[in-house]
Amino acid sequence: MKVKVFRKEHFNAAHRLHNPEWSDEKNQRVFGKCNNAHYHGHNYELIVEVKGEIQPETGYVMDMKVLSDIIKENVLNKFDHKNLNLDTLEFANLNPTAENIAVIIWQLLREKIDHELDLKIKLYETERNFVEYPAD
Repeated sequence: MKVKVFRKEHFNAAHRLHNPEWSDEKNQRVFGKCNNAHYHGHNYELIVEVKGEIQPETGYVMDMKVLSDIIKENVLNKFDHKNLNLDTLEFANLNPTAENIAVIIWQLLREKIDHELDLKIKLYETERNFVEYPAD
């Protein structure tokens, strides 16, 4: 019997969507306001979904305190109140779109969570725009 558990977190971060291979005009045309040379920010809502068997010894799929600590250490401490383009190694050479941020968060957490558990990330960039990884 598999059960899904969820942990919701929040972080604030600035970013600029920009492809250095393109002209300023093309970047502006493709990314619009998100290409602001002085960056812009979002109040991200992060939902981490873990799916697995209930452990008979604990009654947990995963200890939520442990999951909370893993998210804090590996995501929030890295990205909260940061400029993703300038302050993080993960986005030094990767455009910090919501899609790429979700994939990076998944990669960071996947290393720390038991591989017998399924992991899915849902990242809200705004109330109306969100991504989910993996998509299947």
